[in-house]
Formats: sequence, C-alpha cells, structure tokens
Amino acid sequence: MAQPGNEMDEDKFCCSVCLDVLKEPVTLPCGHNYCLACIRGSWDQEESRGASSCPQCRQSFSPRPVLVKNRLLAQLLEELRPSGLHAAPAAPDAPDAPDAPDALCHAGPEDVACDFCSGRKLKAVKSCLTCLASYCQQHLQPHHRVASFKRHQLVAPCGQLQENVCSAHREPMKMFCRTDRQSICFLCSLDRHRDHDTASAAAERTERQRELEVSSGDIQQRIQAREEDVKLLQQELEDILHSADTAVRTTESISTQFIHYIQNMSSTLKQQIRNQQEAESSRVQELQRKLEQEIAELKKRQEELKKLLHTEDDIQFLRKFPPPLRFSETRISHPHTKLNPDRLLASLNIEATLSASWDMVTEIFSNNFSKVTLTRPKAEPKTRKQFLQHLHKMSLDPETASPNLTVASDNRWVANLSGEKCSCRKPERTGGCPRILSKDSLTGRRYWELEIGGRCSVALLYRDTDNFPVKSGFGSEDQWWSLEVGCFLCMFRHNGALTVIPGPPPSILAVDLDHSAGTLSFYKVSKTMTLLHRVETSFTRPLYAGLCLHRGWADLT
Repeated sequence: MAQPGNEMDEDKFCCSVCLDVLKEPVTLPCGHNYCLACIRGSWDQEESRGASSCPQCRQSFSPRPVLVKNRLLAQLLEELRPSGLHAAPAAPDAPDAPDAPDALCHAGPEDVACDFCSGRKLKAVKSCLTCLASYCQQHLQPHHRVASFKRHQLVAPCGQLQENVCSAHREPMKMFCRTDRQSICFLCSLDRHRDHDTASAAAERTERQRELEVSSGDIQQRIQAREEDVKLLQQELEDILHSADTAVRTTESISTQFIHYIQNMSSTLKQQIRNQQEAESSRVQELQRKLEQEIAELKKRQEELKKLLHTEDDIQFLRKFPPPLRFSETRISHPHTKLNPDRLLASLNIEATLSASWDMVTEIFSNNFSKVTLTRPKAEPKTRKQFLQHLHKMSLDPETASPNLTVASDNRWVANLSGEKCSCRKPERTGGCPRILSKDSLTGRRYWELEIGGRCSVALLYRDTDNFPVKSGFGSEDQWWSLEVGCFLCMFRHNGALTVIPGPPPSILAVDLDHSAGTLSFYKVSKTMTLLHRVETSFTRPLYAGLCLHRGWADLT
C-alpha cells in the first residue's frame, strides 16, 4: 500500500475519465494522459461534432490523432504497482459511498447526462464552463481533488454547453457584442467585431440582470394593478345586477298603481332594463376575462424571468434573455362611485303626488317612454372640496324675472309663492313658467350650488338679445340645457329629447360647467357628490344660468 504522503502522486497516475490507475496509457498532443480504451470511448461519443478534444483542457484535434502507447509511463506504472499504487478513494459524496443512495440515478429524458459515462449514462450533477462538459458525481471527483481542476467554474447541469463555443474559432464565448447583440469569443472581438461596442459576458449579464429585475418589478406592479381592476369590475358587475333587479321590482310596483296607463308599457320597460343588464354584464365579464388572461400570462412570464435570474451560465442567460415587454398603459375606466340601485328607476309614491305631478307622469309614460335610458356616471372628482375650487358666486338679474317671482335683495334667493303660471312683464315674454336669468354670462370653469324647495328647473342657455325667450320654457330647445327637479325624480331636457334620471331628487343641486371643454354636469350634494347627468357638447357662445320655478323657491348658497 502506498503511504498517505503519496496520495497526491497517485492522483497524477489516474485517468480523469474512469478515475482509476492508467491502463495502457496514451498521451495526447496537449500532454494529458488517458487509458487507451477511455479516450477512444470518449472520442467515439464526440464523432457527431466532427472533432476530437481533450476531456480536461478541451483542446480540439482534427483529424483524430493516432493513439500510441506511452511505453515510459506504462513501465513506470508497472514499477510502482507492487508498492501499492491505486486510485485515490472516492469522496464521501461519490456514487459508491454508502451515504449517497441517489448517486446512481440514471439520466432521464429531461435530465442532463454525464458526458463521460459509458453505457447507460448517469444524471449530471454539475457542468463545467471551463471544460464545457457535464459530470455525474463519480466523474466530477477530479474537479474536487486535482488542484488544476479546482479553478474551473462549476454550475448547475446545463445541456447546451457546446453553444458556448465559437463556431469560427473554437474558443469559449466570454464576450458580448452590444452592436450586433450576440455572444462572441475574444478572437472575434479582434476580428469581425473589432470596431464594435463589446464587453465581457459577465459585465453584460450584470447590466441585463438589472434590467430584468426592473422588468420583473414592473410586471409585479402590473399584476397587482390588473388584479385590483378585476376586483373593481367584479364590484361593478354586482352593482349592475343589483341595480337591474331593484329597477325591475320598482317597475312592478309602479305598474300596479298606474294600471290604466302603464299596463302595456311595464313589460317593455322591464325588457329595456334586462337588455341593458345583459349588455353591461357582458361588457364587464369580457373585460374581466381579458384581465384574468393577461394576469395569467404575466405570471407565466414572471416565473420565466425568475428562472432566468437563477441561470448561472452567462451565455445561456444572454441567449435566453427576452426582449423588453411593451405594456399598454390603458387602464380600465370605471366610475369612482358605485351605482345606486335607486338610480335605475325611482320608487314612485303615486298616491301622495298624483295631483301635483300628473302632467309630468303623463309626459313620461306616453310621449317619451321610448327615450327612458339607464345612465352610467363617468369618473368625476370625488369630494366637494375639489369642486369648490371653481366656485362662482352667482347673482340673479331681477330685470329678467317673471312678475309672480319674489327676488331677495341680495339677488340670490327667488320664490314662486303663488304656485301659478303667469304672464311675464313684457308682452314678448308671454307664456311658460315663471323664470329668471343670471346677471353675468358664464365662460371658462364655473361651479355653483343652489338649495331647492319644490319643483324647479335649472338651465344653461344662450341669450342672443335683451329679449327673454318667448312662449315656453327658455325658448328654442336647441339653445338650452335644462334639469327639472320634480317631487320624486329628475328629468333632463334638450332639443326635444327627454332623459329620466330616477332616484330621490336633490335638496341641494350643484352645477359644474367647463365651457372650453364643452361639459356640463349636474350633481346631487350630500355627504358625497352624486352625478345626476352629464352633457358633452361644444359651446359656441357665453352661457347664462336660468331658473324656472313651477312652484317653490331656490336659494343660491
């Protein structure tokens, strides 16, 4: 037996393929020694690559060198064999070690096989980026025991190591050309890529990894944003279903009180609600499906990026580096306030208001029934504080008031105490309900509020001359936009069209005008701001505010 001090000497006489003492030793042109049978078997496996190489230094030989027995080395081995020369014992994690039950695991279809196993190959446990080969536990031992191998870079098993070799120079590709966006070897950087922007593969990987981490963070934020959108859409869908159901029940209640008038219209109204429910539900469900699909795809991409981040091989990392994702920043539009079930159709108390509202009821359910629509409010500022930034102190013009109206001295309170329709002060103003205009014209951004008691119409209109519009209301219907606040609901009128706005009428009404943007919005003011109706048009001239008091009073707060 050799003495322990000779163990390193014994390593020098071992074949790096079979890990045993050399048998019929042969020496390659690069100077490394192997068993004759081992190197032939290794080269037979390399035939598909068209060149033979040294398993240790990876130097290529083409054509395959003629293998001649190294007689001097063979003679030396014969002289040392009687002294007990043998291969060094396997490391504790070697395949024949008793505490390594899984070491003899054979490579499956999805595994990386050992490049040096003959016959049925074992599963590789490491790949060497210096040797460009993969090793099972047994054939990996020289990298743990031989000093020259300990400097090699070992990584997790990788099955595409030959892709790390330059096809033109047969050199490892350890550089990256940023101009051509491809991996190259050092000789390529001196040749075809001489004037290009090049860097080491490690430096480029560091830069790309930072980009990948940023992209991964962006994807995570997008996933969270889309998940939040899905939740909001789900809530909106529930509100739509609940609102539609409430509208149907309320419609049935109304129908029983207006049997002689609404009986034939009730089923039509219910169908309108159901049709819009189906349309809105389909829209939201489709958006929800697309968002869930996008989330799934983003999560899949996220997993791929995480896996790529753990790739230790720089070349494989760069080869698999995905192009940057281009996100569409369009977000889902949804109202900031929930749909109010009472907004679809009001709960009408007909018995209490029949005498005062019969003219409104007959108009709604006869002449304009087909024009009743369900409106979804668009996103608007949430708080009253935001609206008050554009507050305009409105004043009324007593010279434009009908004779039945009483105007306070501060020109901010007006009332129709008689409850009668009357003639106006000038003959050309005859007809219509008692009314009054604002003193100043309105342009730019204006916001004001008024408290209402009774039935009142609030309008924005053009005023071409000093003459007040004739006959009815505020004159030509295409020249004004009016919201009528009744006893149990609101109606918006413009150019012959009527839009019913169900729900309890407001006691405090807010008007928000953006003249340049062409928007006019009416809000119900309470603890929150509730959008009643919104107009989007193009205003061509300055507007005036108008009040038409059917009965009651209005106070510009």
